[in-house]
Amino acid sequence: MKSAVIAMPNNEPLADDLADLAGLERVEAIVRHFPDGESHVRVEESVAGRHTLIACTLDRPDDKLVPLLLLAAAVREAGALSVGLVAPYLPYMRQDRRFHPGETISARHVAAWISQQVNWLLTVDPHLHRITDLSQVYSVPARVVHAADGVADWIRAHISSPLLVGPDEESVQWVSEVALRAGAPFVVLTKTRHGDRDVEVSVPHVERWRSHTPVLVDDVVSTARTMMEIVVQLRRTDLPPPVCVAIHPVFAGSAFADLRAAGAGDIVSCDTIRHPSNRISLTAAIAARVVELISDAGSGRR
Repeated sequence: MKSAVIAMPNNEPLADDLADLAGLERVEAIVRHFPDGESHVRVEESVAGRHTLIACTLDRPDDKLVPLLLLAAAVREAGALSVGLVAPYLPYMRQDRRFHPGETISARHVAAWISQQVNWLLTVDPHLHRITDLSQVYSVPARVVHAADGVADWIRAHISSPLLVGPDEESVQWVSEVALRAGAPFVVLTKTRHGDRDVEVSVPHVERWRSHTPVLVDDVVSTARTMMEIVVQLRRTDLPPPVCVAIHPVFAGSAFADLRAAGAGDIVSCDTIRHPSNRISLTAAIAARVVELISDAGSGRR
C-alpha cells in the first residue's frame, strides 16, 4: 500500500509534486474553521496502516499551527503507521534564548508541540543561530534539505561573472556554500540591526569587482530592510544592478515592492513559500529526502 500525503490549505501544489516525485498517494482532508474561529479537521480517506505525511510550509505560522497539530493528531488517530511533516519553511527559530526577563524561548516550545504530534520533520535551511542543530529542540528526527545546490545552479545558468554577497556574518555558512558550488567569489557585509525595520549595513571596498554582477543571497527575507539597504549602497557604486536571491521569501507587507523600488535588478526566490518570485525549485530534493524518511520510519530507524 502506497504511503500517503495530505496537503494543508494552500499547500496543494507541494503535495501534488511530492506525490508525483516520491510515489505517494494524495489523500484529501478537510481543514476549516467554525464561525467562532476554532479549527475543525477531518481526514477524508483511509490512512490506516500507511506512512502518511502532511505538506505545510509554515510562513505566517500562527494561523496554521493549531489546525496542523489537530490534523496530525487526526491522522495518527485514523491508524497511520507514522506521521511526517514536510515544512519547507520552519518558523519560530528566532527566539532561541531569553533576551530579556519575562520572555519565553518560543523555539523550544513550538518544537515541543510539533514533536508531540509527528514522527519526523523535514525542512529547508532553518534559520539557526544559538541553536546549531534542530535535534537540540526537536525530539523527533528533523532533517534538512539545503538550498545551496539549487541556488548555485540557477546562478550559473542565468548570471555571468557573479559576485555573491552575504548580508552579515551569520550568512557566511550559506553564502560560502553557494559561492563554492557556483564557482564564484563572495564577500560578506557587516550589519547592525537597530530594530525590526531599522538596519544599517556597511559595504566593503567593492570596486575590484566592477566586472561582476552582485548577487545578494539571504536565507529569510521578511521586511527586506537589510537587502534594501545593501541594494541602495551598491547602486552608488559602478557595479551592475544587484540580483536578490531569497531562500525563504516571506516578504512581509510591502517588502517585495519596496525591494524592487530600491533598485534591485532582479528578485528571485526558492519555492519554500509560494510567491511570484519563485524560480528555484527545491521540490525534487525534498522528495528525495521524503523517500529516505519514509524508509527509515518503516524500518524503525531514527
